[in-house]
Amino acid sequence: MKSYVEAFDLTGKNALITGGGTGLGFAMARCLASAGAQVILLGRREKELDTACDEIGERAHKICFDITEFDKIEEMVASVEKTFGTIDILINNAGIQIKKKSLEFTMEDFDQILNVHIKAAYQLTKAVCPYMLRTGGGSVIFISSMTGFLGISGVLPYSAAKAGILGVMRSFTEDLSCRGIRFNAIAPGWTDTPMLKYSNQDDPEREARILARTPMRRFGQPEDIGWAALYLASDAAAFVTGTCLAVDGGALIGF
Repeated sequence: MKSYVEAFDLTGKNALITGGGTGLGFAMARCLASAGAQVILLGRREKELDTACDEIGERAHKICFDITEFDKIEEMVASVEKTFGTIDILINNAGIQIKKKSLEFTMEDFDQILNVHIKAAYQLTKAVCPYMLRTGGGSVIFISSMTGFLGISGVLPYSAAKAGILGVMRSFTEDLSCRGIRFNAIAPGWTDTPMLKYSNQDDPEREARILARTPMRRFGQPEDIGWAALYLASDAAAFVTGTCLAVDGGALIGF
């Protein structure tokens, strides 16, 4: 049996993390790097990626890329494999949000959100999996949300995307987990990130409702999600696939 240190050790592993320059993506990258992984941060804003890499140190690398350029994803993944070696861990974290009343969203709003959260995550996973299969497996993590489980106003397309990504994860699980790739999701509770601040801006009533239904009566910290990702990416979770881990301070069962 491995020791607990060996079970969580990611030395020699490469992790590709979308939206890795800020927020939850950066926190997950930092936690995985602390366990020995080389983390490849993918995002659109080079300055933020540079800052993140500087903070993490020598185990961090950047790729400036827009994941909604679907026709370029396979080429990008091939370049990553050639430059860094096998992608052992993929975290589909990149996300955007548009806040409106439910009857005000346009089809363009839906397209923007579903392109990032569903289509890009699918296309990137599809591109990475053949490489994982050649090396005997890997770990793919999708980021869902409380909005995938709860009725929350103001974020209808985002809610649809975060519920839908669980269907994507489960289908991949059924098809490929028998060949060594594990697929899981994390549903972050309300966590202290720029996206939470955007959602709560000018809406103190919303913030109060969130805290009231969270048994721990506080927001999470980005590292809470980072450590959950480390667990799911590591051998400690070797028999865990097809699950969604809520890291939410109890919000899903709160009243």
